[in-house]
Amino acid sequence: MDLNSVLEPGMLVRHPGQPDWGVGQVQSNIAGRVTVNFPDQGKVVIDGNRVMLMLVSVDPS
Repeated sequence: MDLNSVLEPGMLVRHPGQPDWGVGQVQSNIAGRVTVNFPDQGKVVIDGNRVMLMLVSVDPS
């Protein structure tokens, strides 16, 4: 399954090739282009066909 296809606004992700960007929040996911706001990099548009973002789990407590 293509994880990028299920990403929705508000989900937290990491860019596997840019760990120094930190955890980003998905802003939009339109036609395979995922816009993510990273705290240390700002807003980045990622081609979901080239980069598989890593979902970050959030501790519910």
